[in-house]
Amino acid sequence: MKKKLLSLLLCIILFSPMFSTADPIQQKIGQQEPQTPPFFDDASFDRIIIMLLHIGHYPSMSACIIHNTTVIWKNAYGFSDLETHKPATTQTIYIVASITKTITSTALMQLYDQGLFQLDDDVNVYLPFSLRNPNYPDDPITIRMILSHSSSLTTDPFSYHWFNFSSPPPIPWYPSPWLQEYLLPDGAYYTPEIWDTTHRPGAYMQYANINFDIAAYLVQLLSGQPFHEYCNDHIFTPLGMTRTGFRLPDLPIEEVAFPYLYQNRTYEKLPHYQLLHYPIGGLMTTVDDVTCFLIAHMNHGVYNSTRILEKETVSLMHTVQPPGNIYKNFRYGLGWMIIEKPLRKTAYIGHSGDIPGAHTRMFINQADNTSIICFFNSDRSTSLEKFVSLLIQNLLFLKAEHLT
Repeated sequence: MKKKLLSLLLCIILFSPMFSTADPIQQKIGQQEPQTPPFFDDASFDRIIIMLLHIGHYPSMSACIIHNTTVIWKNAYGFSDLETHKPATTQTIYIVASITKTITSTALMQLYDQGLFQLDDDVNVYLPFSLRNPNYPDDPITIRMILSHSSSLTTDPFSYHWFNFSSPPPIPWYPSPWLQEYLLPDGAYYTPEIWDTTHRPGAYMQYANINFDIAAYLVQLLSGQPFHEYCNDHIFTPLGMTRTGFRLPDLPIEEVAFPYLYQNRTYEKLPHYQLLHYPIGGLMTTVDDVTCFLIAHMNHGVYNSTRILEKETVSLMHTVQPPGNIYKNFRYGLGWMIIEKPLRKTAYIGHSGDIPGAHTRMFINQADNTSIICFFNSDRSTSLEKFVSLLIQNLLFLKAEHLT
């Protein structure tokens, strides 16, 4: 019911006569001068976004729109700290959840560009232990399968260990020996449910975070660097991402947005936290910083004359990988979601993310090389909040069409 009321309210806002700028006399005589709906002027757009953030229980949002290699709009709304009324900005640092996977895949594919592996190599060529689905012990699991969520690892059971509130990386027992203890049948954290019993490796795409723990471990093994150091040296520093990292001690803590949960009609403030499994969802960054990374992907691997990937590699990462089945309305490339929009004859390439106290979206409209980024410091735990965040994404794309 709330969703229907919200849709009706937005329709009234968008199509009300008060939002028409056409001169009535011009309308009568049929002049076809292009009109600018006031919905897209900044003041009206801001009012609608603020209203939606309130309805969706999001304390703040930081967002931007990019076309080709240029930021054409950016803004922030609300408070990164409700207690002190600290305003959010596009320099506010958010934990971005699964958008992190686009960084992790980029790191591994940089090593692919160096010729250190092939995508269809068996991961056992590089891992210090043998990784096999016990239900299909003769089937190799390849790096392509890991990056495309088709390894036959399933969605993570409740035994998955997420939070680490005290120690930033490097963590002595992660990724190894933790991975062996989780993945191998004789491991301390092993449960049979982590492996698919009906689909063999490479046959079916199903989203499983653990794939990107393995991807990050491969980066470490192939490069000889801890994963967080590799990303800093080969992605963040070259792109000028100065407020980005996996370690709270490396960031200005006063600029990190507090995560919030909305429960029982009140906001619960969570402490700043770090993830044990930081390569799958623990990146902390700003809209301004991640813009540099996204432009590199929009611009065939180059940002501001700095190349981080080969052109062909970027294209490969943004291409649906076999088996290509649809999972929860999206397909998957190599670390990137691909959401096909057949009615609009395009696809959105990027990633979303959810973690306690945070929700994020970052997508490229393939048709016109326009992209949006939006970070929120509350998660989308209800259907209403999910609807509001998707609606804000779509409104940002509509504003992008107007601006371009």
